[in-house]
Amino acid sequence: MKRLFPFFLIALVLLAGGTVFASGTGQSGPAAAGGATTTPVGQYPIQTTVTLNYWLALNANVSPNFANLGDTPFGQALMKNTGVKINFLHPPTGTNAAREQLNLMIADGTNMPDILEFNWVDQTQFAGGPGKGLQDNILLKLNDVWDQWAPNVKNVLSANPDWDKMVKTDDGSYYCFPFLRGSEKLLYSQGIMIRKDWLDDLGLAIPDTLDDYYTVLKAFKEQKNCPAPFTIVWSNNQRLFVSTFGMLKNWYISADNGRVQLGLIQPQYRTWLATMAQWYKEGLIDADVVSIQTAQQNTKMTNGTAGATVASVGSGIGTWTPVARQTNPRYEIIALPDPVLHKGDKRVYSYAGQVYSGQDSAAISASSKNIEIAARFLDYGYTQDGHMLYNFGILGQSYNMINGKAIFSPNIMNNPNGWPLAQSMAAYGRSTGAGPFVQDEGYIEQYYALPEQLAALSNYNVAGADKYVLPAVTPTQAESSEMASIMNDVNTAADEYMTRVILGTEVLTDASWNNYINTLQKMNVQRAVDIQNAALDRYMKR
Repeated sequence: MKRLFPFFLIALVLLAGGTVFASGTGQSGPAAAGGATTTPVGQYPIQTTVTLNYWLALNANVSPNFANLGDTPFGQALMKNTGVKINFLHPPTGTNAAREQLNLMIADGTNMPDILEFNWVDQTQFAGGPGKGLQDNILLKLNDVWDQWAPNVKNVLSANPDWDKMVKTDDGSYYCFPFLRGSEKLLYSQGIMIRKDWLDDLGLAIPDTLDDYYTVLKAFKEQKNCPAPFTIVWSNNQRLFVSTFGMLKNWYISADNGRVQLGLIQPQYRTWLATMAQWYKEGLIDADVVSIQTAQQNTKMTNGTAGATVASVGSGIGTWTPVARQTNPRYEIIALPDPVLHKGDKRVYSYAGQVYSGQDSAAISASSKNIEIAARFLDYGYTQDGHMLYNFGILGQSYNMINGKAIFSPNIMNNPNGWPLAQSMAAYGRSTGAGPFVQDEGYIEQYYALPEQLAALSNYNVAGADKYVLPAVTPTQAESSEMASIMNDVNTAADEYMTRVILGTEVLTDASWNNYINTLQKMNVQRAVDIQNAALDRYMKR
């Protein structure tokens, strides 16, 4: 397995204490930067009286046990190690709550936090993307700031030119301290899962083709009396065997011509719709599929109501297995790649994660009066010490060094409070989520404590599939506004059509399909495709 983060390259420039010293010491920037300190750049802790306001969503693995990130052992250690006091500000929980609060803060324009952690490249979350954030003086352009006060993040990106391309705009402007996945093992964390013990009971082989899955799900229904052979949280429907049909549901790069395609308008999408509608009609897909939430999925996958699904390895296999084995010691669920259409076909597309997706990227507010301290605080995450804290927590408490490797302590692996592993890890670090650091594969090798979880790391890995996943391209501000307007309409119409067809309230005929395509064309869907291709062309020239 290829390790994407050549940590040894960074280690060569790390000095004692896991820090990097830039040329010169003390302040080197404009007085307007604020947050004066006499501590040399790259040294920690920083001697400062500044308190930074840091706005970010509270991770779902933290919130059950702590109301604020600053209350966690991680938050306390981060402030101690950096020397910077942080006032962590969290938006309400909910699907769009963070976006709504961010928009309100921007509209108000006063008292903006020093640091804003968000996905700035996701056009559905931040209309206009990072280019608009910079142009509207919401986000601070970081090029000069990094030159003066953030040598560690610069070193990481210098050692990884492909990563560097990902985290800046087309004109070369840096806008955030990014979350980066440092290994291929970290790119695949979600996919199909199936009851292996049921396969064994029925004498069925592990399914490989779509026909195999049909046979298996039919057997689950008829021989296991399973009412919902395949269940899925509906927001995850893009993973419902879509790649089997030679595409991805939304944006992807075509393996045929290297151009951006939208799966929603491809002929293969029609075939997928027809197949899923038939499976739903036959009772192979959960009758409640459009309303299933995670809690219901968890129940169905542990009580025998469902036999296969799509979920994350940690919260799926890692959560269901110990619960189910309390009453059924034979319970076994395994992770499998999406099936192929025909035996011997090569898997081409997959929902691979990306080294940089924009997730939880920490930007400095353009109105911050503490730019130097904010930059130096965030740069800590890319030092060796910061790398260890963000990924593993506190030496001697949450992990120990054994034979040169960070090994989580019994306090984490068997939490005395009975917390799930994800929650005990999240109290001491951010590796189970995201943030301004490089994620280390060493965490996931321990987070995936079951052999079935470790097998998922290779089972989900489709070689070369990541090059067909659209990277974090940045349309221009004008393009972004146009794109958002088009795709809001397109996605709404496409979602409604998909739901009607799969649930059987609309029959998929030539006339039905042609009307659907004509509707999207009238919404200028082709213009959206053209915008994405232009953005990809500019991205490739960075």
